[in-house]
Amino acid sequence: MQKLFNFVEGEVKGLHEAAYLLGSFALFSTLLALYRDRLLAATFGAGEMLDIYYAAFRIPDIVFVSIASLVSVFILVPILTQPDSNSDRHTIMGNVMAGFSTLMLIVTTILWFLLPQLLSLLFPDLVSRQNGLLILLSRILLLQPIFLGFSGILASVTQVHGRYLLYAIAPLLYNIGILFGIVGLYPLFGMPGIAYGVVLGALLHMGIQVPFALRVGYLRPADLRLRPRKLWRIISVSIPRTISISANQLALLVLIAMAATLGAGSVSVFSLAFNLQAAPLSIIGASYSVAAFPTLARFFSKGQTRQFCDQIITASRHIIFWSIPLMSLVVVLRAHIVRVILGSGSFDWADTRLTSAALALFIISLTAQALSLLFVRGYYAAGETMKPLLVNVATAVGVVGGGYWLTIVFQQNDVWRFFVEELLRVENIRGTEILMLPLSYAIFSVVNVLIFSILYERDFGVFRRRIGKPLFESFSAAVVAGFFAYQTLDILDNVLDINTFIGVFLLGLFAGVAGIAAGVVLLHVLQNREIKEVWETLHHKIWRYIPIFSGGTERGTDM
Repeated sequence: MQKLFNFVEGEVKGLHEAAYLLGSFALFSTLLALYRDRLLAATFGAGEMLDIYYAAFRIPDIVFVSIASLVSVFILVPILTQPDSNSDRHTIMGNVMAGFSTLMLIVTTILWFLLPQLLSLLFPDLVSRQNGLLILLSRILLLQPIFLGFSGILASVTQVHGRYLLYAIAPLLYNIGILFGIVGLYPLFGMPGIAYGVVLGALLHMGIQVPFALRVGYLRPADLRLRPRKLWRIISVSIPRTISISANQLALLVLIAMAATLGAGSVSVFSLAFNLQAAPLSIIGASYSVAAFPTLARFFSKGQTRQFCDQIITASRHIIFWSIPLMSLVVVLRAHIVRVILGSGSFDWADTRLTSAALALFIISLTAQALSLLFVRGYYAAGETMKPLLVNVATAVGVVGGGYWLTIVFQQNDVWRFFVEELLRVENIRGTEILMLPLSYAIFSVVNVLIFSILYERDFGVFRRRIGKPLFESFSAAVVAGFFAYQTLDILDNVLDINTFIGVFLLGLFAGVAGIAAGVVLLHVLQNREIKEVWETLHHKIWRYIPIFSGGTERGTDM
């Protein structure tokens, strides 16, 4: 038991070790999240009730990103990693906790009364047809940003101290809470029961990080005092970061409001596809960017510019290595992925085809989204806020404007409509207009990362030249992997019964394995550097961090 405790609170050092451990737990959390979505899809299908469930999250999510990000890891980690911050860390955190509590109490109280008007403005049809259910769910979910906000503050402590496993376990508990809401509370309370499960998950997300924060001296009652002047100095620096982070959530809010006007089930299709593409994004992009951020902040605070740039390049190479081949496989296997994960109960074949097409459009921007997460954190670690703000706000406006324009063109131009429907194999299905929203999101995600790459080249020296080789090799592996996966599907299509769950699962599995094997062989032929580093990290270093199995200590070694 003591080894398990040491494992959970053990320190992790090294970019790849931290990223792989974060990625492993992100995978577990993703599996739970996908099972959650499967239960929701099976219970409600892509229809109005599931539309209400996803719409209910929008305003609470905006509250979370707009207020919690004022005192999130983006601002706290650079402060806590400054060489002269050791003596003042506890009072800084106490002041932040007190200020956050006060602000959230005021904002959520006001929103409790304003939600009927706000939701009627954003989702008039859903509010009018369901007799206040959307308003009730949104009010319950207002508790979620409070707990997740506190958890985000505590995450800065766990990251600065290298306790990445605590940070990684929190999303697992969050999804367990939601699953309990679906399985245990929904039969008792209906849709509000699922919302109670979400709140429980958020409470668990926070609770797992509290014991360590207490153990290292944070959250002492004497420190939990509001010091407005010092708090304002922190918040004033983070306001541009908050606007930058909020821009994407505001764009998603508008896109979902637009989806709600395209017919019943459109919000569900958009949200389910978005959640599916968010799974590899959290495993690859979020893991590397989170693992790199404290080290980047520490390098920059010490004036170690060369090490700062090397860390950005290393993380970028491995994001590219993992994400580009994965994009290819998901596009080829999209229908099998959606059918295996979501295809049960009320979620029919038409829902599967439409959600698969939306997933394909979202996933083509996976590498762009993952690199953007890293670039934004790199700029924040360097103390730069205006560039991420301008880039993210501009591309968020582009996402909304592009979605509106593409939807109009799709509805009015039969040639464009025919091309998209034939390309994505969704002809003769109602509601294909929804596909223009993920297409716009993908286009401007790519625009976003292209702008960031140009800025990084100018601000930090050679960048694009150092990722040119891994970009070419990963793209080549993606083409080969996609080709072999597609050919395997074609060969086995008449062998396996695709009308059963096991048939669809095995067909997708065999095709995926064939594609991965072909890609790995090509990377070995090309003597790819990243695949050698992956093997070295997994074979020689990762097991040192798992004392439960290895019998070692909980501390790792530097790279």
